[in-house]
Amino acid sequence: MTGRAFLCRKHALTLQSMSIRIASLQRYPVKGLSPETLDIATLAKGGYFPGDRLFAVENGPAGFDPGNPQHQPKIKFLMLMRNESLARLKTRYLDSITTLFIEEGGREVARGDLSTPEGRLAIEAFFRRYLPKELRGPPKVLTAPEGFRFTDSRRGYVSLINLASVRQLEAVVGSAVDPLRFRGNIHIDGLEPWAEFDLVGQVLTAPSGVRLKVTKRIERCAATNVDPLTGIRDLQIPKSLMQAYGHFDCGIYAEVVSGGSLAAGDALETEQATLAL
Repeated sequence: MTGRAFLCRKHALTLQSMSIRIASLQRYPVKGLSPETLDIATLAKGGYFPGDRLFAVENGPAGFDPGNPQHQPKIKFLMLMRNESLARLKTRYLDSITTLFIEEGGREVARGDLSTPEGRLAIEAFFRRYLPKELRGPPKVLTAPEGFRFTDSRRGYVSLINLASVRQLEAVVGSAVDPLRFRGNIHIDGLEPWAEFDLVGQVLTAPSGVRLKVTKRIERCAATNVDPLTGIRDLQIPKSLMQAYGHFDCGIYAEVVSGGSLAAGDALETEQATLAL
């Protein structure tokens, strides 16, 4: 066995000895707006995290064609990296009535049925009032066509955040770090800090039969500097990551290779990696 294969096997065995647990599940129905906590999520093979990034608010004409949807840079939409005041809004989307509700300071300030032109216009009118100096043109609510989502990464199907890494990062920045800054779908516990990076290329399995193939690390941008509750840009997360660890990464992306359900409290296990000897 080569030295490289031995190290890979050692890492795989270390990961298999750990008990990975799902701490919480979140979806973000509208890109850049607030999360919604889920008790359970049903994932489909080859699909995205359910109900996640279904909509985006275009910040002026961006050339998005729903008939031929292509991945667009997030700068073309309202998003926390540039529009931190979005974090002061509490939003929820009710799938049953396709309606988005927006609250500010505990008071409803807008609602709209996103399946209708009138409902989308109501949401767009709110953002014209709320962000008049930050708009490059008329805001427009976009709906993701079937098989497409407004994710930051072309292959960002499901995102996982290791809470141990976030806790260690708190010691680096000298302040509490809300894991919601990283806008992940699945928060996990049970790994050592940054051990999630060793999962790249491996498959995680859940009791229901869900299989998630971890594809890559997630590089972080200035959106993580914004407190997800206050909207204040109070930390320098990417800079702190680079200074402490030599990279900008926190979290991992995965693809759904077998469908099923996930719930808070579920265990995740790693499949035995196939090693080249």
